[in-house]
Amino acid sequence: MNNIKKKSKVDKKSNNLKKILIILMSFIIYVYVCNITFLPSNIIIFQGEDINLRTLAGISIRKNEDIKMKSVEASNDIETSNSINASSGSYEINLDLFGAIPVKEINVNVIEKTKVVPCGELIGVKMYSKGALVVGFSEVEGMDNKIYKPYESLDIKEGDTILEINETEISSTDELIDQVNKACGKEIKIKYTRADEIKTGTILPVKNSSGKYKIGIWVRDATAGVGTLTFVEPSTGNFAALGHGIVDIDTGGIFNIANGQLVGSRLISIKKGEKNDPGEIRGIVNSAEIIGDISKNTNYGVFGKVSKLNDNEYDDNMEYEVALRSEIKEGEAEIICELENDIKRSYKIKIEKVYTSNNYDNKSMLIKIVDDRLIDKTGGIIQGMSGSPIIQNGKFIGAVTNVLVSDPTTGYAIFGDLMVKQMKSSS
Repeated sequence: MNNIKKKSKVDKKSNNLKKILIILMSFIIYVYVCNITFLPSNIIIFQGEDINLRTLAGISIRKNEDIKMKSVEASNDIETSNSINASSGSYEINLDLFGAIPVKEINVNVIEKTKVVPCGELIGVKMYSKGALVVGFSEVEGMDNKIYKPYESLDIKEGDTILEINETEISSTDELIDQVNKACGKEIKIKYTRADEIKTGTILPVKNSSGKYKIGIWVRDATAGVGTLTFVEPSTGNFAALGHGIVDIDTGGIFNIANGQLVGSRLISIKKGEKNDPGEIRGIVNSAEIIGDISKNTNYGVFGKVSKLNDNEYDDNMEYEVALRSEIKEGEAEIICELENDIKRSYKIKIEKVYTSNNYDNKSMLIKIVDDRLIDKTGGIIQGMSGSPIIQNGKFIGAVTNVLVSDPTTGYAIFGDLMVKQMKSSS
């Protein structure tokens, strides 16, 4: 009997050990799959810049033609990096597991070092969405005085974008209203998108007491605001601004644009920033003064092309080389911004921390305002200063992006190379 009990305990321990090993192996596989999945499929780098990929132990990098490249061996740490000193041109690199199992291909495009003209002037931004952006819902009172919710027949949510009504493309709010009324109360087909997923459905408009047909969906097709122009590339006329994307105030997501314009603006007043109360530049947009066309609204800024190059404003002599991350140092730097109409000034800041490996958001550097003139005027970093270019050691290194609500003198900045690479990418 005792032997049977002992064997039962041994079997139980063995089964528990197997379960633990299975869970551990499953977790390790999950971590590796996540690491490989989240690595980018396309990379743009400057000549002389290393490719730094955050990989796990056992993952190595080689060129597609099997030529071994200079790389840092993975250690026993959970997270490390493989670094390749890239030559010029375009090519593919392979990620291998334990040097034998191919797990991913990455396209690498190496571009020449870039020179830009840092700007810093206040600008207006006007953008128009692809389709009509859904921003809310409301009940409709019909001619029979009954309350209807026609939108309930659809799986539609705030942040979705209506693309078509009855197979007719929608590019504005007015077009949507026109198509709904043209249906004269008949059921209409709606095509809309959510996070790049196309959805379709039908909806029955309700005729209200004014004799107009309603579907109970509130939409918007445009947004506008003020910010700071970061730089212009004189050789192409391309520009970058803000250092972050324009977020839709109703949905909280990046505003998905069809097109837009960079326009003039006038500063009206400045609200100083205080602890737990962010300040702002209050300005008006001058739609008649068109500076350029916006083609992209991304997490790293707003991009496009200026309408015409003004030799006095974007002269080659004003160009600064875009710094590699290895050239950015903690310590003194300066920002350029416009806090009086048509007057730009430089102000001293301190780079407190450089997050060299950060390719995932626009918080590349921790910065602090140390110039008393700027602190007296704004309290530190305020809304509207996003995009203010940063210069260090005669090179353009980045742009202001965020402020810490708890301390308006402290905030974040994005690397200049991230903005340039986004500007030059096709997506």
